[in-house]
Amino acid sequence: MIKIAPSILAADITDLSGEIQSVSNADYVHFDVMDGVFVPNTSFGLQALKDVRKMTDMVLDVHLMIESPSKHVESFAKEGGDIITFHLEAEEPDDIRKAIKMIQELEKKAGLSIKPDTPAKALLPYIDALDLVLVMTVEPGYGGQEFISAMLPKIAEVRSIIDERELDCELEVDGGINHITAKLCIEAGANVLVAGSDVFAAADRTTHINELRNP
Repeated sequence: MIKIAPSILAADITDLSGEIQSVSNADYVHFDVMDGVFVPNTSFGLQALKDVRKMTDMVLDVHLMIESPSKHVESFAKEGGDIITFHLEAEEPDDIRKAIKMIQELEKKAGLSIKPDTPAKALLPYIDALDLVLVMTVEPGYGGQEFISAMLPKIAEVRSIIDERELDCELEVDGGINHITAKLCIEAGANVLVAGSDVFAAADRTTHINELRNP
């Protein structure tokens, strides 16, 4: 099953409740957290997550683009995140394992994300414990970027690892997703598509989300 996760980074924040309602046929709400250090931009924080949690019962897919995420995953899990994904590049190996364990002990799903320059093999020490892998198809930190087609072989490689190990692990992609790139990512093995600008620019968001599932 292909799942769609609209990124509210592209939504109208003056009517966030209405914007989330407009994508209620999606599977997840993607919630980007940027600290201005790990990535150059800033975005939503913990208080915003608390507010969004009050607005919807949808699955909140929290993507931490921050330094030292192991210090913060507990707070984001306790304050409403259902899936907590952080970046492999932001932590030391022992702290990555610690963060994954902490998230799962709170009965939330743990995800690990890799930037475009990080090879798929970097996931190997952790992938058996993960609920989700997020392959970035743009450089993290800004919305509205163009899809990096060179990421398609990496998506296929991660899918091969998941399948060979028979893991119950979702494969998510984020960045530049539209009806053309969605098809390419699905063919490569992704089953969760994060789409921000493409979804929130659509006149009929319900129909558009359904079309992304079957591009």
